Amino acid sequence: MPSHFGYGSALSPDETAQAPYNLDAECAVLGACMHDSSVIDTVRPILGEDAFYRPAHETIWRALLAQHREDKPTDPIVLTELLQQQGDLQRVGDRAYLHQLANVHYGTGGAEHHAKIIREKANLRRLLASAIRTVQRAQEPGADPEAIRSQVEAEMRAERERALASGQGRLNRFATDGWTFVKETGADTEPLWGTREKTVWASGESLMIVGAPGVGKTTLAHQVVFARLGLSETVLEMPVAPSRRVLYLAMDRPTQIAKAMRRRVFDTDEKILRDRLVVWQGPLPASLDKEPDLLTDLAAAHQADTIVIDSLKDAVSTMVDDGLAVAFHNARNRALRGGVEILELHHQRKATADTPRGQRPSLDQVYGSTWYVSGAGSVLFVTGKAGDPAVTLHHLKTPTGEVGPLDVTHDHVRGTTTVDPTKDPAVLIRNAPNGMTARDLAVALLGGGDPDRADVEKARRHLGRLVDSGLATKADGIAGGAGGGQQTRYYASARHLTAVG
Repeated sequence: MPSHFGYGSALSPDETAQAPYNLDAECAVLGACMHDSSVIDTVRPILGEDAFYRPAHETIWRALLAQHREDKPTDPIVLTELLQQQGDLQRVGDRAYLHQLANVHYGTGGAEHHAKIIREKANLRRLLASAIRTVQRAQEPGADPEAIRSQVEAEMRAERERALASGQGRLNRFATDGWTFVKETGADTEPLWGTREKTVWASGESLMIVGAPGVGKTTLAHQVVFARLGLSETVLEMPVAPSRRVLYLAMDRPTQIAKAMRRRVFDTDEKILRDRLVVWQGPLPASLDKEPDLLTDLAAAHQADTIVIDSLKDAVSTMVDDGLAVAFHNARNRALRGGVEILELHHQRKATADTPRGQRPSLDQVYGSTWYVSGAGSVLFVTGKAGDPAVTLHHLKTPTGEVGPLDVTHDHVRGTTTVDPTKDPAVLIRNAPNGMTARDLAVALLGGGDPDRADVEKARRHLGRLVDSGLATKADGIAGGAGGGQQTRYYASARHLTAVG
């Protein structure tokens, strides 16, 4: 059998005992390639580089590749000529060994499976070599544990990237068929926060909460976190789905974050907070734009399915570089792809920090490269004066229907936030005996002023949803003429009035 071939078996007992390999699989693959050169195209993506344990087999494999590239035969006769010209024939075991390999014929159908065995053994050898280097470093005089740990982490990152770049992993690992993509990748999952019609935070997409310092974005985020922990069911009267474990990256003033959380913590919450909330204090080991896998690694290390980044500016090297923003987005997507949900706290541009309450901001007022918000699934923008309990939430980027704008009030003592009912479209139409037009509702939601076309259309969608839910009825308008037209009006339905009454 191939494992008893004479050439290349001069291994020390230690090497034979330690190094994972499968010579039978190596011989089977090489023999299949000699019989059918098309097998090379099948196994080459799997094997990658430096896959063969026996040096002679690696040399023969490279000769097979050279022949195949030039569309030449790969039988042992032509390989013998090529290896002789290269001066490698004696080194691989002479022509007799090549014919022995050609006689090992398990059929070309099994070559792909045999190649996977070879690749697996090669990966194990690389990991073993890394472990041996780690042991040797640790035994050196004056060894520095932190330096060794950094070297190990760097080697593991390089090994992960190498494994993905070789074999079929890089090409097929994240590919799926169209039906599975549409039906099974989470496109129809329930929201993490909100409803299907009005989603604030969608599963598999990050939520970014933006605002100036002191407007309560941390207060709002903490309520969402505690709801994810199961300590409440809703935030701003919208349901929040529970999480298994939350990892909170408290990079920006962790002491203040602890004080803010303490407002909502009771003695009865101890077990839940110990078991399901992990808090990282201070800077990360590296910026997320430099180590795109760090976010995923942190989630895995702490068995978290939710990560809160507080705040975004502390997680990256700089906010204004587009290239680094894209690198962060890759880190974000790798974590999301691994099933980790992400909530990000971020700042607005200083020049717009005094945006009047109620005035609608825009995405270009978010600080840093536009790629940060471009990659976010949902963006909530909080406007108001620092320290003012009354602020406004604007939903600038929406997974489904837009939420708000919502005028809300922070209770800084209890750490809670409530919605102003006078800005709820259902309440406003219920309190309008003569009905409302889309423009009337737009004016009410803005708190006065002259709404633009987008504001009116948004109000019209609000009213349309009330009609669809049975809370309102619609009286179509009349087109204008010599006597003027009449706008479409909406009225609270009898069911809505009865339910309230």
